Amino acid sequence: MKQYGFFIDTSRCTGCNACVISCKQYRNIPPGPAKPIRVYQWEKGNFPNPDVRVLPIMCFHCAEPRCRDACENNAIFKEESHGAVLVDTEKCKGDRKCFDACPYGTPQFMSDDPAEKMLKCDMCIDRLKEGTAPLCVLSCSLRALDFGPLDEL
Repeated sequence: MKQYGFFIDTSRCTGCNACVISCKQYRNIPPGPAKPIRVYQWEKGNFPNPDVRVLPIMCFHCAEPRCRDACENNAIFKEESHGAVLVDTEKCKGDRKCFDACPYGTPQFMSDDPAEKMLKCDMCIDRLKEGTAPLCVLSCSLRALDFGPLDEL
């Protein structure tokens, strides 16, 4: 299996959230805190030398996903063509053990309802199968995001 992934050029990313907005619109996710991509921002330094950093965080599609191993319903799996970690929403029971296991906080839930299904970045696997890039990569006007086989990034 060839593993694909994202490259984030943090020297270019300004934290505009275009990737977040395009992802939520493409997947019809309503306004609210649940986001398959989140952009973290933090500051350090003092005036007159402040330092502001931003980092988009999506699923890193780990080689050995802890979320998959924590899911007692076998709802999380790795597909073969791109190495994407995907969720079978029919099997997902919303128990949130995947969230507890993921070191990046990738699994998201649209509400606190215990039966709420998990959502996360799926690499836009439907677009990849059509031969097009993930929407977050295409929506980044500063070209801070790239996508491809890990050994080529």
